[in-house]
Amino acid sequence: MPDLRWLAAIPSPTPTGPSPTPTGPPAESVTPGVAGFIAIAVVAIVIVLLAIDMLRRIRRAQYRTDVNEMLDAEEAAARGDRSADDDGGDGTSRQSDINPEGPTRG
Repeated sequence: MPDLRWLAAIPSPTPTGPSPTPTGPPAESVTPGVAGFIAIAVVAIVIVLLAIDMLRRIRRAQYRTDVNEMLDAEEAAARGDRSADDDGGDGTSRQSDINPEGPTRG
């Protein structure tokens, strides 16, 4: 292995002038302030309102699907038709899973 002790004997270069001092306000006193607080509060409020609106739209779409299924079942019952969903394929009919009183809550 080569002898590298001679590297330790070489003096490191030193700056020739005084070291620069940082300019500007100290890092401890720099804060986002009132404007930053207001901006974050507005973003948080918008996110909450968007989440509420999204949940409302999802529930509405689910209720519409349930109502459409009930209406389709009522129309089929009124016509006396048996759909492919009610027929097991062997001539026996199955009980429908649709409740005419509305969706069940559990």
